[in-house]
Amino acid sequence: MEKEKVAEWDVAAAKSYLLQTSSQTGINLYDHLATLLHKLLEERPNDPVDIFEEISREVKRNKFTASTGTIRDQIDRTGEVALADIQKKLMVASEGDEDGRAEEEDPENPLPNLIKLNFFFEQAGVGIGREETFRVYFVCNQPGKPWVKLPHITPEQIFVARRIKKLLTGRLDAPIHSYPPFPGNEANYVRAQIGRISAGSHISPNNYYMFGEEEEEEEGAVRDEFNKNEDYQPQPPRDMLDLGNWVHHVLHLLPQGRTRWWNPAQKNEEEFDEEEEEEEEREEPEAPQEEVGPPLLNPLSEDSEVDGVTPWSAFLSSRAVAQHAVAVVRSNLWPGAYAFAHDKDFENVYVGWGHKFKVDNYDPPMPPAPLEEFPSGPEITEGLDPTPEEEAAVKAEQEGAEGADDEEEEEEADEENEDDD
Repeated sequence: MEKEKVAEWDVAAAKSYLLQTSSQTGINLYDHLATLLHKLLEERPNDPVDIFEEISREVKRNKFTASTGTIRDQIDRTGEVALADIQKKLMVASEGDEDGRAEEEDPENPLPNLIKLNFFFEQAGVGIGREETFRVYFVCNQPGKPWVKLPHITPEQIFVARRIKKLLTGRLDAPIHSYPPFPGNEANYVRAQIGRISAGSHISPNNYYMFGEEEEEEEGAVRDEFNKNEDYQPQPPRDMLDLGNWVHHVLHLLPQGRTRWWNPAQKNEEEFDEEEEEEEEREEPEAPQEEVGPPLLNPLSEDSEVDGVTPWSAFLSSRAVAQHAVAVVRSNLWPGAYAFAHDKDFENVYVGWGHKFKVDNYDPPMPPAPLEEFPSGPEITEGLDPTPEEEAAVKAEQEGAEGADDEEEEEEADEENEDDD
């Protein structure tokens, strides 16, 4: 009897041990083994000893329960979920039929057909891929976030941006630490680089744009207006490999950071009237040399090499069927800038780091040499400290001088008193 009681006690202790609940999964080994054996006996798989561990993991997965209640799900309002809710609106079709097409299409939609344009860039091996194009419609740090308007550009910012090289952080309010100092933050720097890239890499097929017939070119004036040529006839893709059939349709940026020359020596009428007399007396300074850039709609074939690098390269998307290929032009000065032409369609795209190509590694300019020291002289030279003997001699001399002055004052006072008597 005692042995039976001891055995019963051992069985109870073992069962109590097996019924201990896990702190991680919330289940106990007793129930898990019972469920596992029941599953093996019911399904009777081959070689159960070899798949015992896999069946054990499957039983655990089936017992997993989510932390949310069954009546109302707990909504996770993290930053990622909130952004996903905003991006969801970009993926939903607009009001209309099931295909997302509106009942009445707008024939004069100002937005470009990104899907069509991306197809041609995809033939050229440039772009972000077809799947991304279907899902991403706007360019920003993350789709769905508010658009931020970049500030206007200044000539000084263009001038300094040409002399520095900074990687973008994605934060428009980030400061730009450089030498020479950049007058602005990252938003200004991004805007400056966009202006430089647009002025240097935006091109179009020749004769696609044309100047107005009534417009007369004045002497020294910069022509900056053109119209689309409604009678434009595209050329075959092979002919578009000739850089003479491509032109710049954005004004060139002059070295001073402007598209039009501004004379810094020129003064307005008020300043001229006030300083007219002074200018007659002094010699007039030499006028700065006027900066002149290439004209608008200038062919690419006239672009000069930069440090031995050809500015442009042209190729076909496919040489197997050249008559149906896409003509592509790549900028070698702005890596990542491409343009394509197919029939009457053309477009420009830039996917890059925002830096211009440089043959040599970038070397930051050295700061100016420090100013020279002021010429040494006795008036600025610090004297040696006097010795105690010299201090005592100077002090005695000063006391003697003061005593002599006092005696002279007393003598003068005595003389005045005698005169009064």
